[in-house]
Amino acid sequence: MNDLIPPLVSDGHILAEVNGCLGLITLNRPQALNALSLAMIRDITALLSHWARRPEIQAVAVLGAGREGKPPAFCAGGDIRFFHQAAHAGDPALADFFTEEYRLNHLIHAYPKPYIALMDGIVMGGGMGISQGAKLRVLSERSKLAMPETGIGLFPDVGGGWFLAQCSGHVGEWLALTGHPIAAGDAIEWGLGDVFVRAEQWPALVEDLRHDAQPSAEHVVATVMERADLAPVSAPKATTDRIDRHFGLPSVAAILDSLAQADDDWARQTHATLCQRSPTMMAVTLELVRRGRKLSLADDLRLERDLVHHAFHLRGAARSETVEGIRALAIDKDHAPRWNPATVAEVDPAEVAAFFTSPWPAAEHPLKDLA
Repeated sequence: MNDLIPPLVSDGHILAEVNGCLGLITLNRPQALNALSLAMIRDITALLSHWARRPEIQAVAVLGAGREGKPPAFCAGGDIRFFHQAAHAGDPALADFFTEEYRLNHLIHAYPKPYIALMDGIVMGGGMGISQGAKLRVLSERSKLAMPETGIGLFPDVGGGWFLAQCSGHVGEWLALTGHPIAAGDAIEWGLGDVFVRAEQWPALVEDLRHDAQPSAEHVVATVMERADLAPVSAPKATTDRIDRHFGLPSVAAILDSLAQADDDWARQTHATLCQRSPTMMAVTLELVRRGRKLSLADDLRLERDLVHHAFHLRGAARSETVEGIRALAIDKDHAPRWNPATVAEVDPAEVAAFFTSPWPAAEHPLKDLA
């Protein structure tokens, strides 16, 4: 049995176990809402790569460790404090983090065996990256899905430019620009989830996956599906109509102007949210999602790797929107990022275009070999 689990390097932040044909991966960093570190990414990659080659393992499930007496979190994203520190220090591990995370995202989407994501609780950013490629994405009424990167002066990465672009209508632009969290019903309606299991059933589901006989991949899937239920009502059609009306417009400025002219609470709240985001990175984000509709996942991840390099290096760490956004949210916690420029009208189209110029020749791109 031990040879089914390779050596792990994340100091217990990733737990691995095998039950019959099922390999289980537990994100075990609950005090940080199971946010991903580079070591955790390396452990998940090692486990998935090892299990892909082992015929004894026919399916994989991934879940987040719980927090006693607190709401659950599957994975709240990447370790943004590390991003801030590494950017200021010029630490090459920052580049390694994104290269290896995006490789892991691609591996999950292309995984040759059923990969099941148990997305109970908070699922944001990097948590979406390790769940959206799953063959079965399982949600509960506690699930809150979001790509909130524009709030820290980043863009929805980990394949977000591709999987948000697959959402119906212009939902992808709305989710990408606002970072608005959505519940299980909306996620399933918009193609970001598959199955709803009520929270009261969750302990029994996890117990059965861990300890009941799991002789085949079909049995693993059946263990989940026998507890599936109808998800709570999703967003009304009026909301999706509003989203399409405003977020289908050609620019961030046009979207903001349209929201400002609408006389309803939803538009006012959405406008206020966008006014808190980085103007530059909203422009980059909108362009990414629009391009994502015409890209393969591999090409999208290569583009995102270009973009994230520029997010930290185009202006240098001292003037990076991402470094500033993380400072305001997680370092100084003043929640008052000083975006530069401060308004959408001042955004330089040439700078936005520069984000989409790769810093590497194609033959030297760190993700050149993704198929």
